Amino acid sequence: MAKYSEKFKLMIVKEYQEGKLGYRRLAKKYGMNDTKLMRRWIKVYEQFGANGLMSKRHKETYSVQFKLNVIRFMERTGSSELETALQFGLTSPPLISSWKKAFLEGGAGALEKPKGRRQSMSDKAENRRKQPKEEKDVTHEQKLERENELLRLEVEYLKKLRAFQMDPEGYLEKHKQRYHSNSKKISD
Repeated sequence: MAKYSEKFKLMIVKEYQEGKLGYRRLAKKYGMNDTKLMRRWIKVYEQFGANGLMSKRHKETYSVQFKLNVIRFMERTGSSELETALQFGLTSPPLISSWKKAFLEGGAGALEKPKGRRQSMSDKAENRRKQPKEEKDVTHEQKLERENELLRLEVEYLKKLRAFQMDPEGYLEKHKQRYHSNSKKISD
């Protein structure tokens, strides 16, 4: 997929907001095959302003519970990735897709895996040599504590899900969740 500059994205959004061209004509004008990206840029801009279109140099990290909440919300409401991202303040809807895939393949534990460059075999061997035996035991204990915490979070989530299933309107009113409507403009 082509990488577009923030300046280009902002130009597209501004031109769309002028109201002279719809999604398809703008896509054709700028040689884009699909309007999906353009639609996302416009919705993200409407929600977060120009900062929403900026590429993130510093990647934000999200808790496992947050990721689970996002995935469950999307499943429960039938919202699209874009609608869900906007609901949770995320500027990158494809992030949700990767979380969902990881969750389906490996459960909640797969959501806590750190992203980034993997260590080479020589780096791992060197780290093992430097690490004292006591630290290995503590690491195992910390892993068990983390797993216990995740299980507690899952139980808490299931309680909230049950409350939602019993009274969806009351639950949503209590938590003041809002649903975003579709774009106001109709494409040509």
